[in-house]
Amino acid sequence: MTASNRYDGKPMLRLLECYVLWAIGKLEPKEEQALAQMEPKLRKVLNQPGNWREIIAGAMSLPANMPELIRTNWAENLVIAEQHSATLAPQQFAEMFVDDNFAC
Repeated sequence: MTASNRYDGKPMLRLLECYVLWAIGKLEPKEEQALAQMEPKLRKVLNQPGNWREIIAGAMSLPANMPELIRTNWAENLVIAEQHSATLAPQQFAEMFVDDNFAC
């Protein structure tokens, strides 16, 4: 699957990946800025108040402690990767986490 068709017809998919990357402290500043600029449109389309993170969390009915849960899962997966002499890239983790935990 290429990156382009991963997101076809799934507008929330990339937003959720960005949310995960933000939660683990790996969201690029350029993406953070782009998401902040999208906030007015996201508020309108998803009918949710707040900044982009709050809008996504509200639209997906995420629990308040979701960032903490994501960080815990990230830490656990880093240990597993290390035990297998593998590297877990933040984007790879974000995709796996979203695929395993959200229906998009």
